[in-house]
Amino acid sequence: MPHPYHRRNRGPEPARRRALELLAASPDGCTEALMVANGFSVELLLELMRDGLASAHPERMVADGTIMEVARVKITDNGRQALE
Repeated sequence: MPHPYHRRNRGPEPARRRALELLAASPDGCTEALMVANGFSVELLLELMRDGLASAHPERMVADGTIMEVARVKITDNGRQALE
């Protein structure tokens, strides 16, 4: 039985592939807000993390003088392998 992120062993589904490609092109990863702004759902991001293709880490940022905590999403080695 193929992995849930594979469609007939042809690699990740299109939305997953696009998300992984964006993360792979971003050495420092992307914030969750940036991923959502690019059309990726929070549910998709959670699936990528659950499947070990991406990871998220909290990070503090300053915007308009306010400190806020955001999630930075990065691709994992398994995620890079899924793109190959």
